[in-house]
Parts: sequence; C-alpha cells; structure tokens
Amino acid sequence: MKISRFASRFDINSGIVQLMDDLGNALSENKDMLMMGGGNPSHIPEVQQFFHDKMQRVLDRPAEFAHMIGDYDPPQGNKPFLEAIAELLNTENDWQISSKNVALTAGSQAGFFLLFNIFGGECIDGTKRQILLPMAPEYIGYSDVGLSNDLFIARKPDIETFDDHTFKYHVNFSELNIDDNIGAICVSRPTNPTGNVLTDSEVEHLSQLADQNGIPFIIDNAYGMPFPNIVFLDVTSIWSDNTIFCMSLSKIGLPGTRTGIVIANEEIISIIARMNAVLNLSIGSVGPTIAHDLVSSGEITQLSKAIIKPYYQNKSKLALELFHHELAGVDYYIHKSEGAIFLWLWFPDLPITCEILYQRLKKRGVLIISGHHFFPGLESNWQHKNECIRVTYSMDENVIEQGVKIIAEEVKKAYAKSA
Repeated sequence: MKISRFASRFDINSGIVQLMDDLGNALSENKDMLMMGGGNPSHIPEVQQFFHDKMQRVLDRPAEFAHMIGDYDPPQGNKPFLEAIAELLNTENDWQISSKNVALTAGSQAGFFLLFNIFGGECIDGTKRQILLPMAPEYIGYSDVGLSNDLFIARKPDIETFDDHTFKYHVNFSELNIDDNIGAICVSRPTNPTGNVLTDSEVEHLSQLADQNGIPFIIDNAYGMPFPNIVFLDVTSIWSDNTIFCMSLSKIGLPGTRTGIVIANEEIISIIARMNAVLNLSIGSVGPTIAHDLVSSGEITQLSKAIIKPYYQNKSKLALELFHHELAGVDYYIHKSEGAIFLWLWFPDLPITCEILYQRLKKRGVLIISGHHFFPGLESNWQHKNECIRVTYSMDENVIEQGVKIIAEEVKKAYAKSA
C-alpha cells in the first residue's frame, strides 16, 4: 500500500505509540499487568467524587447539559472557561492576561503539535527552523509531532550526583548556542520523565535567551502550578508576551476530556484558534463545563494544594523508599523527585540496554518505559540514554511494591550475568 510521507511519520516504533499501545492493551487484555510506565493520573477518590458531583449537577441542569453535548464552542474554546482561566492565573501568579491570551486544544499533545509546527519546520522563505530542547531527557510525546524531519535539537545536561544514590540534571548554558535556525525554546517543568524542576534562575536565564533572540519560550506546565501543582519545591511561574505557557486538565484527574490550555500573546492565540477550526471545527465542551466552577471559584488551587500535591508526594516517598531498599548493592541513581508523577532511574554501565530491560520486564508482567525514547533531537551517541528507565508511582501501593521488586530483580540479574 502506498502512503503519504505524512502518514509514514506515524511509525509503529515511536515511543509514544508504544507507550499508549501497551497501556491500552494491558488495560483491556491483561488485568494483572503492573502498569508502571504510563502517565495516567491516579484515581484519587476525593477528586473523582468532586467531578462526579459536578457532572450530576450538569445533568440536573437541562440547558447546561444541552449546550455541553449539543453545541459547538468557538474555535478558541469555551468563552466562560477561558475567562475563568485568565482570572485564576492573574490572581495566583499576578499576571496581566485576558481571555484573548488563552486558547484550548484537543489535549496538550495536540497543542504541542500545533505549536511546534508553527515555530519549527520549513518557513515561508524556504529556511528551516528547529525547536531547541535545552536539557534532554525530555517528554516522550514531543518526538514525533513534527511535520518535517529533524524538528528538534537538544543539549545534554550537566549531572550532579549525591551520596544518597540520587542525582539532578542542570541546564548546561555553555552549550546553548542559539542561531537563526532555532524557532523556539521548549522545556517541561516539572520535567517529564525525570521529575526535575528547573530552578527559577534557570527559567529566567532561558527566558532572557529567548527574548534576546526574538523567539518564544514554551513552558510545558502539565504538572505545574496552580493546578495540578504536583511540584515539591517552592518555585515561581513566569509569563511574558514572549512566553507560551501550556497547561492541561489531565493531571487533575480529567485525562479523558482531552482539554489542553495554551496561554500566549494574542497573535499566537489567533493562529491556534484558526488551526483548531480547520482540524477540529471546535474544541470539546465536556472538560471546560465540568471544570469551570472549580476554576472560577479558585477551588481548583485548594484542591491541588490540599489533596493532589500531598497525595503524589506521599506516593513518591513510598516508591523511593522501596527502590532504595530493593536496589541495595547495585550501582544506581534516582533523579531527585521534585515533581510530576515519575521516577527516573539511572544504572551506570548497565550491561544491557534499557530497551532490553523493558522487554524483559514486560515478559514478567511489569510495564516501564525505556529511557532511550526521551532524547529527541540529541545528536550525540550518549551511552547514558541506554542506561535509564522511567517508572510511574501513580498506581496503587500494591502495584508499586510488586513492580519495584521485579524491576530490582531484573536489574540485578543483568549486572550479575556480566560479572
């Protein structure tokens, strides 16, 4: 069968395709699979009850229900929800934005597809521009969204190690040479997959570099403040006319509604709205309808601070304790858990690749994500890429306990066979 170049980009070996395929198959075919790879948020009872009650209130209001399922919203998104988001961010972060600075997308993944292809790829004048990822590893979902080859260029981080088997990545600013080929800078904060939170000084420095070069600075805030606020450090959120700040309803517990949120200057928001009209006609109303009251009242901030953040912080602590116990005697490091819902494990001089480790664990009923998928745009053949894995701690405690034990067993086997 002959297919287009566009279709050929959706390769079956894509990391995000593998991730979602494994996730879907495991949930439908193997109920005993220990899901320690995906990014699905936990089903937190208090949070789910809130959304259940809100949905019931919508069902009890015929006009609101009829609009939610029966009417198109504008391509920019549900206007009351856009206004509520702008007001919340102005209140929480002391920004000065309006609903004209906010657009919705069909999930954050779709939002990054739009943004990366706005600022990267072939330009009208025939030049080609790339998206700079200043510190790999970065989010697996970025890798394959480009409509042109070599959309990304990434830089290796500085690595700081500590005596307690932990480490932390830092931006290596000496390697960030920005030229006319760079169309935008992008970071996730907290970083998926590592749980790293870029410091305020790192973010400010990156913002200055973007301003100096006349390119946008994109911040993927899927796990950040003010919601879902899965951030374990005291940091500040920034925005300027040159910043594109991306959020989502997924990690507060509404991944099924596929609601992404983009905050940017009016010109960029207008482009996104036009692209939404062409690609989707409009953005779904279910997520904005369910979440509107939570956002407009500011209750979403309190829910995030009082329930969501401590829930995941306790999960992180448990997973760390289990890994440190089970991996005793192995040469390993775990990235400092500063946010998000993942742990990033590094096994120096691992005698097998992390992809082989992934396959061995899958056979034993444990799904993790091989670390090599998280380095889009990194040109160097860096051994470190094949020594890392990402695991989630969002699952039930018994799943985490069983999964950690099996992971540790397979890692120890790998080292033992090479001795």
